[in-house]
Amino acid sequence: MGRRRRKVVKIVKKKLPVFFLCPRCGKNAVRVIMNKKLGRVSVICGFCNLSASFEISPPMAPVDAYCLFVDNYYGMGGHEEAAAREG
Repeated sequence: MGRRRRKVVKIVKKKLPVFFLCPRCGKNAVRVIMNKKLGRVSVICGFCNLSASFEISPPMAPVDAYCLFVDNYYGMGGHEEAAAREG
């Protein structure tokens, strides 16, 4: 009689997303483009062309830039403008 074979457990590492949800149109089409040489980041929606560009700090990741983009959008009152257009 042989031994039972041990079950192999594969550990799946999650990757950070490349595309994010747009706060204006709701599509998964926002892309973050980081230029570390110039110290700037551009966040652009490929569907509705909503965009922003701002300075970055060295340890900033694309997810952090997206969060700043969304915070700026809701802080500037952009969501009220979109709601007025819809209804």
